[in-house]
Amino acid sequence: MKKVIVAIDSFKGCLTSAEANQAACEGILAKMPEAKVVQVPVSDGGEGFLDAFQAAMGGEIVEVNVKDPLMRTIIAQYLVQGDTAVIEIAKASGLTLLSPEERNPMVATSYGTGQLVVDAVRRGCKHIIVGLGGSATSDCGIGMLRAIIDAFAKNGSWDDVRELDDIRFTIATDVTNPLCGENGAAYVFGPQKFAQPKTTSSELIEALDARAKRFAQVSAKHLGRDCQNKPGAGAAGGLGYAFLQYMNADCRSGIDLLLDTIHFDDLLQDADLVITGEGSADRQTLMGKLPFGILQRAQRHHIPVILIAGRIADEQHLLAAGFSRVACINPPDLPLEIALQPATAKENIRQRMQRFQELMLPL
Repeated sequence: MKKVIVAIDSFKGCLTSAEANQAACEGILAKMPEAKVVQVPVSDGGEGFLDAFQAAMGGEIVEVNVKDPLMRTIIAQYLVQGDTAVIEIAKASGLTLLSPEERNPMVATSYGTGQLVVDAVRRGCKHIIVGLGGSATSDCGIGMLRAIIDAFAKNGSWDDVRELDDIRFTIATDVTNPLCGENGAAYVFGPQKFAQPKTTSSELIEALDARAKRFAQVSAKHLGRDCQNKPGAGAAGGLGYAFLQYMNADCRSGIDLLLDTIHFDDLLQDADLVITGEGSADRQTLMGKLPFGILQRAQRHHIPVILIAGRIADEQHLLAAGFSRVACINPPDLPLEIALQPATAKENIRQRMQRFQELMLPL
């Protein structure tokens, strides 16, 4: 009996990790009913981070009234397990909370993420894990810090905040960019957060970057340290910087943090095959994205890994990196709007699994 591990990232705007895994599991069992299929919901810090950690560690989902990126009241969730909280910043400050025409990182705020932090602290959490991904903001975490100050500082100053002194923060992200400059938050990620990313002017991006530089300079002078160039500072529109600079957070690869939490290496001990994937796979997949993190773990145990995706580019680069097979789930003539329909994507994953000869071969 073969043991197959299925750990597929979400197909953004289409399927959650759990939905993609289930479709793959159904396809595998249809072809190989005797197989043992282990489904592992995964996320590298963005969409599905909360669900992945709840599947890994259990816990209670807590709902909180917070402000969205435009300061409208919404209900956001985070996870509590013992004295650990897991926050997915997109729940309060995410791009998906805004309609396309509302997107504007010049005004969007991370205030709601700060409110989630405040609630977790008030509940007695001592370790707060934060998944940084999918943000609508590029405010360097200023909104988040303001929410914390509003809750805890009587005199309206960060220096008066003492409630975080014994809290350990861990930020999870696949982004290693610094806060400022041509590789920073504004230049790399800013355009996608505007209503019309393809026509966003260079002046707006320069203004975002200049704002980040001013904040970093003031913060460094005030705190006596400067975290703007640390890996991850540019994540989530500079939220990574705020956690590093003001909360002395540890920065971890999101996928490594999750895989360690679920003891993924133990799951691999007697596995014969790993199936991973994402919505779109190309050479950027090899730059710390989730499927590559899974590949690296599996390679240590000499277990072959199949990569599936809704779109494939740079196939030879992916194969050279060590994936044993790279496969697109969609027929070449399938219109994008049809491919993105959840029912279609699930069926295509099921059918793709049934066409893999590797499932039947001795490995």
